[in-house]
Amino acid sequence: MEKIIAKDLLKIKAVFFRPDEPFTWASGIKSPVYCDNRLTLTDVEVRNDVENGLATLIKENYPDVEVLMGTSTAGIAHAAITGHLMGLPMGYVRSGAKDHGRNNQIEGKLLPGQKVVVVEDLISTGGSCIEVVNVLREAGAEVLGTVSIFTYGMQKGLDRLAAANVKNVSLTNFDVIAEVAAEENYIKPVDVARLIKFRNNPSDESWIGK
Repeated sequence: MEKIIAKDLLKIKAVFFRPDEPFTWASGIKSPVYCDNRLTLTDVEVRNDVENGLATLIKENYPDVEVLMGTSTAGIAHAAITGHLMGLPMGYVRSGAKDHGRNNQIEGKLLPGQKVVVVEDLISTGGSCIEVVNVLREAGAEVLGTVSIFTYGMQKGLDRLAAANVKNVSLTNFDVIAEVAAEENYIKPVDVARLIKFRNNPSDESWIGK
């Protein structure tokens, strides 16, 4: 599954590698990769692979799940489609409470004690995912863990998830996509080591121009 999803994401440029002309993140960090998993929604074949893959991961890793909760906004559609495939209710968590109406931060029905899986599109440093998990826990939910389409596998993210006691399983990851990108001639084989060097320490720019 990891390689199938990796090929899908590369094909539609949802994950796009450009090691010789790096992108600049909002933080100022230079990155050889651009990610936009929203593109999976507009390609029917890829969308089917992703949503069926997420459903499979959830069934295998969180068989007791009762509710899916998407992260706002990228995880909402994936939670809805996967929930439909699995016959499960879904909702989503806003980045902050609304300033009008019922002032909800959690949208959809959630009962205290319900077993929840969070659906996320991408895990990098883990911060936004952990915030969502904390909101759900404060509301009384039992968060079994998260599923995501893609994870960088950055040490900072792994450490933060572990410290927050949050389990994550992903359809594919940075290492697999880098490997497939080389196999499929999106990048040169020698670039894989550069990409992994970035993954290991994003603030170290020594991989640029190598």
